[in-house]
Amino acid sequence: MKVLITGATGLVGKALVQLFLNEDWSIHYLTTSKSKIKSEENLKGFYWNPKSGEIDTQCFEGVEVIVNLAGSNVAEKWTPDYKEEILHSRLETLDLLFDTLIYLSHDVKHIVSASAIGIYPHSYINKYKESETDLNDEFLGDVVQQWEQAADRFDLLGIMVTKIRIGIVLSKDGGALEKMAKPIKNFVGAPLGNGNQWQSWIHINDLVGIFKYVIDHKLSGVYNGVAPGPVSNKRLTRAIAKFLKRPLILPPVPEFVLRFLLGEMSQIVLASNRVMSDKIEKAGFSFQFRKIYTALKDIYK
Repeated sequence: MKVLITGATGLVGKALVQLFLNEDWSIHYLTTSKSKIKSEENLKGFYWNPKSGEIDTQCFEGVEVIVNLAGSNVAEKWTPDYKEEILHSRLETLDLLFDTLIYLSHDVKHIVSASAIGIYPHSYINKYKESETDLNDEFLGDVVQQWEQAADRFDLLGIMVTKIRIGIVLSKDGGALEKMAKPIKNFVGAPLGNGNQWQSWIHINDLVGIFKYVIDHKLSGVYNGVAPGPVSNKRLTRAIAKFLKRPLILPPVPEFVLRFLLGEMSQIVLASNRVMSDKIEKAGFSFQFRKIYTALKDIYK
């Protein structure tokens, strides 16, 4: 199997590359940094610049599956310019792939594109499945809807489309867990807001496993990339503190303080999304880490 990956140097991308290499798959990856281009037996890099529309079309040679992970980090300060960057970094990459494949002879049969659970609206009581039609009308919800629409266009080229709506990714190599753990390590950790907001998480090994599973089994459509056991922010904070052996001595951070400090970006930490993984499980995927304590135990072992 030969796969082309965008966003291969990010947290999920690195884990996915390692998984595919372990399976003896051949990987091509696109990078905007020429210094990151490698040419090894099963791992070859190619330059692209989605902003200028430049791409090395040799990246598609022999490729059957594209895995699209490209997109700027949403956990940075949301200035008006950076909000544009969050959106366009997702659309421009897919648009360049699509516009290139229109005029290129290729073997691509399947694209698996990252998406996000931010597409679901805030709720303390709802359980969200992929069939949900009530969508988030705030900034992140709009970004994800446009992101998925850009991925759906590949169907016009006869390419099967799969979208993975990713939750909070837990990994020992950084990402969201590192940000959550830092104040706890420094004895200033506390639940955020009322702490009752649902947080749908997934161990990175299970997430990359889902990507491989949908490729292996040629699954199309939308799948939630979350573990079966979503938890409240309060419970997640306490679980991290337990494994770090740190007390939680401060009261919860009030919602108005978070909104004052983070502005619109506060929706990232205050949004409540209880997202279900039933669909991927019914398709036959088995999670290694179903509960938050087993996931954190593996990460902090």
